[in-house]
Amino acid sequence: MKKILKIFGTVILALIAAVIIMGFINSRKPVVEKNYQEKTQTGGEIEAYYLKDGPYETACREYKAEDPLKKIGIRYPKEMETSEKRYPVIVYGNGSGVKGSTVKYLLDHYASWGFIVIDSENTGTWSSASADQTLTFLLKENENPQSIFFQHIDKESIGITGHSQGGVCVFNAVTVQSNASLYKTAVPISPTAQDLAIALNWPFDPSKVNIPVLLLAGDGEADANTVIPIEKMKSMYEQMNVPKTMARKHGTDHGLSDSDMDGYVTAWMMWQLQGDEYAAQAFAGEYPELMNNPLYIDQSSNPGE
Repeated sequence: MKKILKIFGTVILALIAAVIIMGFINSRKPVVEKNYQEKTQTGGEIEAYYLKDGPYETACREYKAEDPLKKIGIRYPKEMETSEKRYPVIVYGNGSGVKGSTVKYLLDHYASWGFIVIDSENTGTWSSASADQTLTFLLKENENPQSIFFQHIDKESIGITGHSQGGVCVFNAVTVQSNASLYKTAVPISPTAQDLAIALNWPFDPSKVNIPVLLLAGDGEADANTVIPIEKMKSMYEQMNVPKTMARKHGTDHGLSDSDMDGYVTAWMMWQLQGDEYAAQAFAGEYPELMNNPLYIDQSSNPGE
């Protein structure tokens, strides 16, 4: 028994070391490249449609913030500056070592579909305290007559997505933080499996989620063997008693899972936060595209209507 425990402990330490090294590497380079869509393979018309940039020209405002946020970045449809419209919101949770500025092209893409998108430079997001702070900041800007975001936030249409450690952030943001009740939907992408998260002191509880969830991951080596093996992903999915959809993209590994599955992340947000009926066909109806996409495996769905 002692030998087994020793081996188990060694494996856990190796996994923790891998996460730390991955975070260091991510902090030193752009995580999502410009024009990443051109390199992304799609297997369905809806996936391809929402992988393209949307109809809105985008702009960005940045605000200094205290550590660990350092800086808050807000991307938005540029038309907002002369419009009286309210826009849905996407909060983004960074992965280990990842800064908002290193995934700016992904966040710009969300904004091009009519979302206000907010993130920070925090590289350790698991608790979701930083996500809660950024959303609180945006809501205050919505009430500030001197802010460009004054009365532009649709507070009934707020979603959150995040990758890796940021996937843990997603679960905690919608279950334990002060703004948890404001979220309408969540998309954790390759979230750290619960046993590894516990070893890293990143606890979260999927069973507490009470909003629709799209759970995604890849089947590449890092996702499949370390971050979120399929058995751990299925367990996470089964714990959630909500409208939900799950899938893994074949051939996609951990570092690319947020950008490689961006078409469906965007489609889900368009459906859940903007009521887009075309986007809904990827997940619901008689022949949902994601359930039949040849590039995806291990699909499961009870998405609601």
